[in-house]
Amino acid sequence: MTEETKEIKKIIIPVAGLGTRFLPLSKVISKEFFPLVDKPAIHYIVEEVKKSGIKEIVFVVSPGQKAILNYFEKDSDLEKTLIKRKKEKILKELKDFEEMFQGISFSFVTQKTPLGDGHAILQAAKHVKDEPVVVSWADDIIDSDEPAMAQLINIFKTCNAPVVALKRVPMEKVSAYGVVAVEKIANHLYKIKKIVEKPELSAAPSDLVIVGRYVLTPEVFKYLKKSEPSGKGEIILAEVFDKMLSEGKIIYGCELKGEWLECGDKLKWLKSFFYLSLKDPRFKDELRQYLKTIK
Repeated sequence: MTEETKEIKKIIIPVAGLGTRFLPLSKVISKEFFPLVDKPAIHYIVEEVKKSGIKEIVFVVSPGQKAILNYFEKDSDLEKTLIKRKKEKILKELKDFEEMFQGISFSFVTQKTPLGDGHAILQAAKHVKDEPVVVSWADDIIDSDEPAMAQLINIFKTCNAPVVALKRVPMEKVSAYGVVAVEKIANHLYKIKKIVEKPELSAAPSDLVIVGRYVLTPEVFKYLKKSEPSGKGEIILAEVFDKMLSEGKIIYGCELKGEWLECGDKLKWLKSFFYLSLKDPRFKDELRQYLKTIK
């Protein structure tokens, strides 16, 4: 690590989106709490945070959004009820859950109006100060031996510049994503030359698309603060990156190792649910047998 490179201790996780693709269910359940097997999506993200050595989480929430606080805080009344009812096995599971997230601090900032992903990140700027930080959306799970966030942090330690997570997708699907033009530096490592949001297939510069993981430097926050809202009145992170690139700033791309489990719409979420369910040793054998019976 160079003298100028600071250790990454914090992560920003925006969860204030409206979840319109999941209506009407998202009227009552935030999409980060949609289940994947028997845990909500946000649980997998926070597990990855801990495995990556990050100690502080800043959630960006919408007004009145308290489910995350309720999920991760200790529930003494529930524990007392389980003890009274002699539910030892369930009590142990609850204790194991609480111990899993010990050593991580949680804080919250509010995004009063959804004005773009860049705007959501900016709400947490005061918690970041002059430090590099990881940002993760709550609807992308990476199933990997090496945590995705740790992969990005390792690149940052070498490069000391913003890092964007990338994955390859079939060319016929690139139009649904932010696609990057790149210069290859090493295995899984690229310099990003340009970002094209949801391009026509004929205009797509590659099959590498942006995944919801980033390492942002203090310089990115300076650009975010100066950014003009788009025509829709939003501050968009990809547009800020493009501004930086046009001014000669270096942004790296890390092609992640692991399986990208998307949860951004109903079909992708269902596929991710099946993927994890069929890998879970508690359920996989019986589920596979059951699926054979469905016609």
